[in-house]
Amino acid sequence: MLKKKNSYKVAVVGATGAVGNCMLSILEERKFPVSELIPLASAKSVGKTLRFQEKDLSVRELKEDSFEGVDIALFSAGGGISKQFSPIAAKSGCVVVDNSSAFRMEADVPLVVPEVNPHALKEHSGIIANPNCSTIQMVVALKPVHERYKIKKVVVSTYQSVSGSGQKAINELEQQTRSQLQGEELECKVYPHPIAFNCLPHIDAFLENGFTKEEMKMVNETHKILEDSSIQVCPTTVRVPVFYSHSEAIYVETENDVAIRELKTLLAESPGLQVVDDPASNTYPQAINAAHKDAVMVGRIRADLSGPKAFHFWVVADNLRKGAALNAIQIAELLVG
Repeated sequence: MLKKKNSYKVAVVGATGAVGNCMLSILEERKFPVSELIPLASAKSVGKTLRFQEKDLSVRELKEDSFEGVDIALFSAGGGISKQFSPIAAKSGCVVVDNSSAFRMEADVPLVVPEVNPHALKEHSGIIANPNCSTIQMVVALKPVHERYKIKKVVVSTYQSVSGSGQKAINELEQQTRSQLQGEELECKVYPHPIAFNCLPHIDAFLENGFTKEEMKMVNETHKILEDSSIQVCPTTVRVPVFYSHSEAIYVETENDVAIRELKTLLAESPGLQVVDDPASNTYPQAINAAHKDAVMVGRIRADLSGPKAFHFWVVADNLRKGAALNAIQIAELLVG
């Protein structure tokens, strides 16, 4: 664990990206005890400035010696960069919180959602993994359910925003929308098909079993975080023309009977969750309302027609915040106590 201090030297790797920018904002918003912040990125970003605590910070090039004296390194620059530099950073003495998939399924690397399995942090050896954005919001909602009712099966369909693919995808949706409305040809660079006015049941590469890597992340990460590989997880992940926030339609089967009124109370009292559920007034979680918010919102909570051992709900969260930057910083907050 980290040596106790009044403040900490923090490096943000991938500081110029969408998640990196969000990390800087959240560190400031939550008054994380930063003595010095070091924004790191590739050579092409050197010279750019980022605003933090009313100061302009110059972006530095990520190098092997970038972590000397650093206490915490927040990584959000892709799996390749994480695999190369995270071990170097950890060896230099700092604790890495990695947002990529590079180390998530390594046996000796904790995969942590603070509201769900904070105890896993005790086992870290210098690198801690941040789960996939779609997994994070789902397990925040599933954790209290599993503890109370014992989950047997989860069927989840995701509706994931383009910001999950980074700033270039945000730009592509905006440009394609303009082009479509103006009757112009759509240019596809980030996705294999137009995303404007479309839905793509394809996130990450397809595997031999017919699922995508994104879908299998949800399966494997859920098992690791909830520490129960007996839970059947059946995912379909879909990219939708939304800028921010992922939405998920989730069906859950349990060993024990679920009373919906009791379930709503349980969810409302669980950390990180906000129940938004009043169908009579058309009130339910929406991506547009979850954007730039910290809470995982749940609604459309209803019993399955088959009986009391199954139910449905709708789960929405900002994928850049709770799905990435916020979760990483909550981990850092646990580290510093």
